[in-house]
Amino acid sequence: MRIFSMLCNLPGIALSIRKWALILLFCVPTLSMAHDIPSRVTVYAFVKPEANQLTALLRVPMEAFGEISFPLRGPGYLQFAEAEFHLDDAARVYITESLHFYENGVELTEKELQKTRVSLPSNRSFTSYEEAMANIQSPALDDSINLFWRQGVLDVLVTYPIQSDQSDFSVDPQLGTLSDQTTTVLRFLVPGGAERVFNYLGNPGVVELDPRWHQAALRFISMGFMHILEGIDHLLFLFCLVIPLRSIRALVPVVTSFTIAHSITLIGSAFGVAPNVLWFPPLIETLIALSIIYMAFENIVGAKLEHRWIVTFGFGLVHGFGFSFLFSDTLQFAGGHLFSSLLAFNVGVEIGQLVILILVIPLLNVLFKYFVRERIGGILLSALLAHSAWHWMLERGDQLSQYQFQMPIFDALFFAALMRWGMLLIIIAGALWGMYELFRRFSLIESFSNYNFAQKSKVENQPS
Repeated sequence: MRIFSMLCNLPGIALSIRKWALILLFCVPTLSMAHDIPSRVTVYAFVKPEANQLTALLRVPMEAFGEISFPLRGPGYLQFAEAEFHLDDAARVYITESLHFYENGVELTEKELQKTRVSLPSNRSFTSYEEAMANIQSPALDDSINLFWRQGVLDVLVTYPIQSDQSDFSVDPQLGTLSDQTTTVLRFLVPGGAERVFNYLGNPGVVELDPRWHQAALRFISMGFMHILEGIDHLLFLFCLVIPLRSIRALVPVVTSFTIAHSITLIGSAFGVAPNVLWFPPLIETLIALSIIYMAFENIVGAKLEHRWIVTFGFGLVHGFGFSFLFSDTLQFAGGHLFSSLLAFNVGVEIGQLVILILVIPLLNVLFKYFVRERIGGILLSALLAHSAWHWMLERGDQLSQYQFQMPIFDALFFAALMRWGMLLIIIAGALWGMYELFRRFSLIESFSNYNFAQKSKVENQPS
């Protein structure tokens, strides 16, 4: 080694060595290239702040460490006696460098890898923090056990010094590169006994482990806003509402009824009203496509708009269930603030709707004033929207037809669900009555007729 170092320090020889190293790098397949990234991996993690230390205890399948050359024996059995250095190296490269913890918004850069241990795939110690901690502290497996290295799981214990276990903690996990589809189940043990469970796919960004109400609210406002902008079917439904109604007074009853309706079913779903069956999501998605077709058809035939707010309310109930499918997956980020997060998600959706209306209404006014007659333009746009929704309805209906519908079992769970639906119907009836009285008091229902009459007069007075 000393002679090799002296040779490398000589300018001419060093340059030659670097050149041949580059040639070998590009011409000879490396060991790491021979390993495939696994298709899917599940990571389990416990995170616990205690006194002045944050403990992270993780379990990762060893097949995710394909670029590490573990010492093997026989047909590929892991040689435990010589694997300690390689296991620590895998933990540092793949895990500790991909976990970024924050205390009160400041990253915890000091960390110490306390221990690594290989466990058998049959080991179930990660069902609780205490069992997982006892398992990693137990003696390592020995070479009397024949374990193919890809079948093992690596337990990793990492600690971070902190100021207080009462601080606000967050994490930016970047473990998504361990496989094509990495699922992480993370349990944050709140001081005092509570537990926050997170189950996410890939890299979710910064996650507040025990969020304050305003942190959860900001996150869910953003989620609601992005959902309405990314949900093309919800956008097309809004376009169908706006095409014949472009005055603020005429839009107020329609937008209000849609907002109240989807809020009712969204909140109801969060409290277990929606049936937990496989066919329900495709049914709702099919009905959402049907709602676009119906509204577009009304626009095409020139139906009276006096009762559109009622129709919109009915379809709003359906769209609320559609919103709930996303919300149910993200509810884990609400911490202990379920109701405020629900309201925040709704606020985000409403902000998104307002942004869309503010952008679309002036564009439609310009289009109908300078480029095409309002009646013809409304028919063409509605036909285009109906065409898109028709294809969605067929695709989603085909997916729905793949499921078998069975008669419910009339047990205690069925009657409990029936009671929840009964309460939901009472709330719906009360909301309809309240909106009718409100719209009647402020003469908003009559505004539909006035708006229809004004639009027809405008069309008749346009030069042919």
